[in-house]
Amino acid sequence: MTQISIRVSLLRLAFFLCFPVMGMAQEVASLFNYVDPKIGSTGLGRTFIGPSCPYGMVKPSPDCTCKNNSGWAPMPEQVDGFSQVHVSGTGGGPKYGNILVTPFLGALDKTSHIDYRKYEEIRLGYYDTTFKNSSIRTEITTAERASFYRFTYPQSSEKGLAVDAGFFLGESPVPDAREAQQFVGSEIQILSNHEVCGYTRIRGGWNNGRAYTVYFYAETNVPFTETVTWKGTTITTDKVQFDSGKKTGALLRFPASTDSVKLKIGISFLSCLKAKHNAHTEIGHWNFEKVHQELLDKWETLLQRIEIAPDTPEHYKRMFYTGMYHTMIMPVDRSGENPGWTDNEPYYDDFYAIWDTYRTSTPLITLVDPDREVDIVRSMLNIYKRDGFMPDARSGNCNGRTQGGSNGEIVIADAFVKGLEGIDYEHALEAMLKDATVPPGGNEEAEGRGGLIPYLELGYIPHGIPRAGNRTIEYAYCDYAIALVAKGLGKEELYQQYLKQSGNWKNLWRDDYEHDGSKGFILPRDEKGNWLDEVPFGSSKIQKPTFTYTPLTMEGPWYTPWWSMFFYEATSWEYSLSIPHDVPGLINKSGGKEAFEKRLDTFFNKNYYNVNNEPSFLTPCLYHWIGRPDKSSDRIHAIINTHFNDSPGGLPGNDDSGAMSSWLAFHMMGLYPNAGQDYYLINTPILKETTFRLTNGKTFRIKAEKLSNKNRYIQSILLNGKEYPYSALRHKDIVAGGEMILKMGNKPSNWGNDLGL
Repeated sequence: MTQISIRVSLLRLAFFLCFPVMGMAQEVASLFNYVDPKIGSTGLGRTFIGPSCPYGMVKPSPDCTCKNNSGWAPMPEQVDGFSQVHVSGTGGGPKYGNILVTPFLGALDKTSHIDYRKYEEIRLGYYDTTFKNSSIRTEITTAERASFYRFTYPQSSEKGLAVDAGFFLGESPVPDAREAQQFVGSEIQILSNHEVCGYTRIRGGWNNGRAYTVYFYAETNVPFTETVTWKGTTITTDKVQFDSGKKTGALLRFPASTDSVKLKIGISFLSCLKAKHNAHTEIGHWNFEKVHQELLDKWETLLQRIEIAPDTPEHYKRMFYTGMYHTMIMPVDRSGENPGWTDNEPYYDDFYAIWDTYRTSTPLITLVDPDREVDIVRSMLNIYKRDGFMPDARSGNCNGRTQGGSNGEIVIADAFVKGLEGIDYEHALEAMLKDATVPPGGNEEAEGRGGLIPYLELGYIPHGIPRAGNRTIEYAYCDYAIALVAKGLGKEELYQQYLKQSGNWKNLWRDDYEHDGSKGFILPRDEKGNWLDEVPFGSSKIQKPTFTYTPLTMEGPWYTPWWSMFFYEATSWEYSLSIPHDVPGLINKSGGKEAFEKRLDTFFNKNYYNVNNEPSFLTPCLYHWIGRPDKSSDRIHAIINTHFNDSPGGLPGNDDSGAMSSWLAFHMMGLYPNAGQDYYLINTPILKETTFRLTNGKTFRIKAEKLSNKNRYIQSILLNGKEYPYSALRHKDIVAGGEMILKMGNKPSNWGNDLGL
């Protein structure tokens, strides 16, 4: 046995001795086997189905149409080829879909080689299909910054591969079309008989961002016997097609005797040479199985940080571990790949968008991978330092778009109150205050706070400014986040100022407005303080049509931009329950506990609740504040049983970079974070047992004794052997390690009458 083998064996033995339960579980089935990338891939979920490392920069997968955000569409849709950069779970306009490769049979005489799939195999880190027409098999896996392909060809004298440097998703013939990607330029070069390099430059997309450039270096293990390149529609024998504002690509021919061709593609946002470095550094060999196994090992390390009961039903295991997986696909780690500036700070991109992810994805990453969350926050602060504002959303190295608040504040507060170290919180407070005090100067969709001046002058944003309703509510929450950090840093005056501003949501609360038995709603108000029952739409100076605004109004007439509505993606019924930093104040405004309970019941019973919208994420838990956590649990379980499963349609809305998946994962464990604050609400779990294997070396176990469909109510809780009467748990209690035992029964109890906050 070699010294290396001995060292590996000793490490494995040490791990088994430290974690014997996990060691035995590993022998039975690795946790990565329960990740199913197909969950949420169809319908509204839009999850990415191809292979990805945790937070991986490269995400190769099939592109089945130029319209789908993730590139993939279920059979029998056509396949254009396989591109290297994608996003997961997003709505709005597509982004990326860059550097398309397509194996084909036939002459080197056309730039497009559309085919169809006979079958698909999709599992963690691996994609496999065979084309119907050509019978070529394509297998894909990936490293963090280089993808790896294995093409198996049938017998033919004309075995080819197309490399398209001009392809991208979401193309529109309309110049500057909103949310459409637009072609800027591309370049390609045949370097040798086994190497090709080049780049694509694209602008626009979902965040309407400036141009980004994806460089690539492609290398095959089998030499080319013939090559041609194209520019526009012209195919030539030239080895180089330089950038002149037209799409470019290459067609490669392999020997007729070749059965299999392996292809590695390094990607970079800096240069072709850096792309080559990424390819050779991350995949310095031609062993496909080794690359795949290394990817699985990375995921296994993360997944093992939460262990669930071995006898958990298989579909729940798939739902839970796939939820964890989806949460850690984005944002994307591009440290050392930033074309905008050079320093030693981490750099992350594809915050898509923090408005979606701060509520559940950020807290889950903090529990599972806190060092990663520190890097993500540091990246946000470095973006502020270099670009002027933290991102609320960012993609293609460009901030944009804000959807509500400047929600980076809540991410920072969440890290601060949970004690994450390695972050300069003085610098962080400076970045938060920049959002709260400096208008973004006409760039309100990209960063900062649009409507900031009237918000500061009036205490609310008047109707007429896009998204006035949810901006006012979310700015108030962001102000509360600033207050928390200011208080923790000993800045009492700032704390008092922003604590007061955090109550600004009340300035749009119309106390006397009644709807469906509930009184008081967030409603439009003009700059003079008048409440608006009739809301004008359009910008015509001659005709000024109006229509009645109610708490159920969501969309205006067809000619009004949905992006400019009073509320973004929601109604007043939803947003009037979305005051996560001041639920007691909300209850008071609603008329007290009894009226609030009735309001919540109406909200759910009348289907005003929107399961696929982030502003309603916390709402099922609001019964906690009136001493009825049992009703919270009933609502949560009904939502999950009705809307979530382990099928391709198993997510009820856009996954939004793991937001929907992490919501599910938390509730399956029986905990739910109120983001930006240091506690978790305790609910009846779906999983009988959950063990956190924390990065500080400690463990925290949640065990629900006698849990069943009948025994679904918490009777009492023991925290480290002592009675725990509260329905909320502090973050510090988890990271300190220990055990929380939930005693379950068949009817509601008096447990949880008090949150304990």
